[in-house]
Amino acid sequence: MQTILITGASRGIGLELSRTYTAAGFRVIATVRDVPMAKDILPFAELIELEVTEPASVAKLQAQMQGETIDVLINNAGIIGPDLQSTTDMDFDGFLKTLEVNTVAPLRIVQALLPALKRAKQPKLATVSSKMGSLSYAASDQVAYRASKSAANKVIQCLSTDLKSAGIAVASLHPGWVRTNMGGAGADIAVTESAMGIKAVMDKLTLATTGRFWNYDGSELGW
Repeated sequence: MQTILITGASRGIGLELSRTYTAAGFRVIATVRDVPMAKDILPFAELIELEVTEPASVAKLQAQMQGETIDVLINNAGIIGPDLQSTTDMDFDGFLKTLEVNTVAPLRIVQALLPALKRAKQPKLATVSSKMGSLSYAASDQVAYRASKSAANKVIQCLSTDLKSAGIAVASLHPGWVRTNMGGAGADIAVTESAMGIKAVMDKLTLATTGRFWNYDGSELGW
């Protein structure tokens, strides 16, 4: 049985990914901020409490995964950022928090879980990014969010270079505009469609296709 670890699994895309991978026969390790509250919605998963921005919490996760094997890691935890995030009116503390959650935390988690990933036969990892972070997409709103996802994409690109020799395939994922708390009720696609698409992309991911930016529908996106 393969093992997947998904961060930010108590709602939205992370929750649906947990359901999708469980249905596919994976052992699912789901990280959440509040284990007691998540037990009812994730009874099928192994729950681990994790605050992705807290080094001590990530270190505890690393200790818990000592000797474990992780076949797939999906860094899903993320935030949309502050209410004020335009280039002319920015909540700078909120901007820094957005970068901390969306850009720095995924790399911290990858580093902590590298030993567990290296034990797998064909390890894979991904960060849930967004097309809003693409440098070819020139819209200007939600600047903190967009910048954090652009930076996350660059981190993924660098990881793909550094981890290829270790046999770890790496991807950045655009989940689509999804009907979740973050995406809103008017978004394009259902969370089930996004999760199934992400799994299909991850199933096909190999070292030959590492270091790319993928849409949930399997098409490749420009950085």
